Amino acid sequence: MTVDYTVRLRFSDDSQAAATHTNLSAIRLDGRALWIAGDETSTVERLIADDPDRPTEFGDEARFRLADFVDLPGVDADEEADVEGLARNGRFLWAIGSHSLRRKQIKDRHEGQKALRRLARVEGQANRQILVRLPIADVDGVPTPVREVTGDDGQRHQAAALSGRDDLRRLLRDDEHLGPFLPIPGKDNGLDIEGIAVSGDRVYLGLRGPVLRGWAFVLELRPYVDEDEPGRLKLRPFEDGRRYRKHVLDLHGLGVRDLCPHGDDLLVLAGPTMDLDGPVRIYRWHDACRAEIPSIVRDKMITRELELTYGEGDDHAEGLSMIGDDRVLVVYDSPAAVRLTDDGAVIADVLLLPS
Repeated sequence: MTVDYTVRLRFSDDSQAAATHTNLSAIRLDGRALWIAGDETSTVERLIADDPDRPTEFGDEARFRLADFVDLPGVDADEEADVEGLARNGRFLWAIGSHSLRRKQIKDRHEGQKALRRLARVEGQANRQILVRLPIADVDGVPTPVREVTGDDGQRHQAAALSGRDDLRRLLRDDEHLGPFLPIPGKDNGLDIEGIAVSGDRVYLGLRGPVLRGWAFVLELRPYVDEDEPGRLKLRPFEDGRRYRKHVLDLHGLGVRDLCPHGDDLLVLAGPTMDLDGPVRIYRWHDACRAEIPSIVRDKMITRELELTYGEGDDHAEGLSMIGDDRVLVVYDSPAAVRLTDDGAVIADVLLLPS
C-alpha cells in the first residue's frame, strides 16, 4: 500500500470523551462534508473539509442523535447502535447497525471461573438492529439531516427506519446459509453487517460474517416507504418471494468490512471475520450495481485493487469512501499511536486506486 497523502480528522471534546475518534467504523464523503460513525454510540458525526478540492483536514464537528429522527428499538435511545456503515445517495443518508450479538470479553483482571463465565455470556442490543434513512437538506450551505424534507417535485420525504415484519434478523431466521449463524456472536463468525452501499433503489449490505468455506456474503435490498407509514421502511420482494437477494463473493476467505460505489462497480474493503489483525484488501466487484440475479462473484467479476497495511492489535481499516475520481479515503479502528496527534486529531489515509 502506498499512501498518496494523509488528512486530519478533528473531533470535538465530547467525541473524544466517548472514544468515537478511536472507534471509527464508517465514513462517507458528501461534498465538503464527511459523515462518520463510531461503533460505540448511537450518533452520526459530520466533519467539514478545510479545502473542498483537496482537503488536508476535516473539523467543525456536528453530532446528530439517531433517536432525534427515528424511533430506535432499544428502551434506551442512547444505547449503542453499533453503526457499521454509512451511505449517501440522492436526498438521503443511510446508516446500518451491525445486527450482531456480542460475547463478553475476558479482561486482565478476570481469572478462573469468573473469566470463563464472562466468555460464555452472549447478549444482543436492540439498537444494533437498525437500518435508517435520513433526509438531507442544505442548511447554510452544509448538508444536514432533518426529520422531513420537501423535494423539487413537491414530494415530502420523512426520516424512516426498517422495522416489524421486514426486520433483517427476522427475515434471515429460515435462511439456509445465514439462519444457523444468527445465535452466534459477530466476532465468532456469526451475523455481522459491516458495510452499506446505495445505488438507485438498491441497497447493498456487506457481511463481515459469516464467511462460508471462504465465501463472503452481500445482501441486496429494495427498500421503499409506504405512503400510509412514511416513517417506516419496507422491503420489496424479489422474484423468489424473498425480501432480500444474496450474492457470494470470493474474497479469499475474508469478510466484508465496508462497501463503496464507484460507478457501476462496488469497492469492497475486506478483512478477517475473526479477531485477527489482517490481511486487509480492497477489491472491485465489477458491474455489481447492474446485477439482476443472485451472483457468484469470482474470477474476472472481482479483482484485487489494493493490499492495505495493518498493525499488531491496532490500525484496523474499517471504512472507505471515494475522494475524487481515483482515490479512496480510509479510516482505522483502534488507530496506532502515530495516528493520534497531540492536538486531538486522528490521521486518515488517502490511497490512489490502480488505473
